Amino acid sequence: MNDPDLVSRIERFYIPENLVRSITRLGHIPASSQETSVGVAFLDIANYTSLSRFLSPKENQALLNGLYTAFKRVIEHRGGFLNKIEGDALMFQFDGILNAELRAKNETEKTAQIAHDLFYTCVDLQQVCVLFNQANDSFLTDQGHPEDRHALEAAFSIMKTLRGKEDISSTLLAFFQIRIRIGANLGEVTIGNFGPAGHKHWDIIGLPVINAKRMESTAPVGGLRISAEFFRVLEQYGITDEYYERFRKTAARGSGAYSTIKKEELFRYKEVVIAEKRGAVYETYAIQVFPFLPESIAHQTEALLSHGENGSREIVEFFRYYRGNRYVIDKLEQLLLGKGVCLRKKELVETLYLCSKHTLRIPDSSSLFEIFAHMDERLDSLKSEMHIPKPADFLAYDQFMAAFRERTIAAYEQERDQMACRSRFSNIAIPLIYGSLEASIREWQLRNEAAEEETELLEDIEEISGS
Repeated sequence: MNDPDLVSRIERFYIPENLVRSITRLGHIPASSQETSVGVAFLDIANYTSLSRFLSPKENQALLNGLYTAFKRVIEHRGGFLNKIEGDALMFQFDGILNAELRAKNETEKTAQIAHDLFYTCVDLQQVCVLFNQANDSFLTDQGHPEDRHALEAAFSIMKTLRGKEDISSTLLAFFQIRIRIGANLGEVTIGNFGPAGHKHWDIIGLPVINAKRMESTAPVGGLRISAEFFRVLEQYGITDEYYERFRKTAARGSGAYSTIKKEELFRYKEVVIAEKRGAVYETYAIQVFPFLPESIAHQTEALLSHGENGSREIVEFFRYYRGNRYVIDKLEQLLLGKGVCLRKKELVETLYLCSKHTLRIPDSSSLFEIFAHMDERLDSLKSEMHIPKPADFLAYDQFMAAFRERTIAAYEQERDQMACRSRFSNIAIPLIYGSLEASIREWQLRNEAAEEETELLEDIEEISGS
């Protein structure tokens, strides 16, 4: 026998509340799909498989539930719709079908509002992730649904308990930092109900959705990647300038390194190549979101220094990942030099030219960022297209084949030499550069450990002598 109360609870438990609310306001269930412009984004938790090893299965579930609850609150704050959650990733959208405020606007106003709300929601999600790591609920503007509050409290309880244990708190600071990447796009899609009876899903399909997912897969950890089309809309309505000024002022208030960031560094243009799509090229912009990222990475690096080999490897991964970010790399170099780590820059510079015939060298006094920049320039130059002469006009078979044979052999020899040079640089020079950095850090760690042991021994001797 059916229990009406249970049925009602099941419906509330599994059916998105804001979807029911929006369709109720609409006054009917949309019978057919529509073509409309939307803003869509994908969010993914970076390296969560590695992070999950710190927690039990139940703790992982509670932590993810709390994190997704926080994200849902941020998305819905500006009228967004949480479309789906899949494992450690989610998808959300802004459209003028379910959103009553957007429905009342003309197309120009609607586009501007969607661009603004989607962009700042992505920014807010990154900032809430930082607060979540601190078990800080200051992002909540109201108490919300009791179940939401319960989910957040359960997640924060886990974070506070772990960070409060002296024996593991430094390890968590060093290794357990939840970071997300987000990809976003604007465009015309098909929106409506998809699926068989009893399993309908309010969804969107179309190329803009696919491209938004591709933006996410290449987005910077802790940041955002958007399509060039999305960026142009943000520029058109002055949102990029507004955000740039706000970002710099926030960084300046905390004396952050990003207080002097240039606009083209905050919105960094890049052509992203998708190998799975036969080398398809997408024009994109990677956007910095956290005004104190350099300081945060440096703080985590300082904690990693006390964790031996695993810590040194994580630090080198920071160098590898953020090598194109002058502000982060400069902050890390400043930290390591301040600690007394001996960075053998002359050796790093010499390594750059192991596989090169170049006579012009960068100075041995170059910063780590400059060394990395030159390393990437060298790598890019080795990937440049080959220059093979065009075939001669066909006049006769023998003449044509002689020229064709010469071109084919020349192309092979050029490609062979280029591949060999690229392989030497990628498989010898680059690993040696990162290996030198890791060895320098390990050298400092061992020296520091020996000094600490000597200090402890002297303290023990003094204690024995005193007694």
